[in-house]
Amino acid sequence: MPKTSYSMPVVGSTGKTGSWRTFDPVIDYDSCIKCRTCWLYCPEASIDIDEEGYPRIDLDYCKGCGICAQVCPKKCIEMVRGEVAREGGDA
Repeated sequence: MPKTSYSMPVVGSTGKTGSWRTFDPVIDYDSCIKCRTCWLYCPEASIDIDEEGYPRIDLDYCKGCGICAQVCPKKCIEMVRGEVAREGGDA
């Protein structure tokens, strides 16, 4: 068996990241198919699923790694420079 790391994601394992994150994930909800792939792959467990089945990203704990955008099969998550997303984007 090859060696591998394993850790359970925990919300806030690296603390709040809002002050140092460079890029924010912004979701195009019109394109989202509610597949939950972003939720599954988020290493910080900062994505919740709302009552309608859509992913909601907690930007207090998101570190801006972009994994959610990379794994999204519909490519409906865009990584946007933080200042732009915080001024009017909905994550």
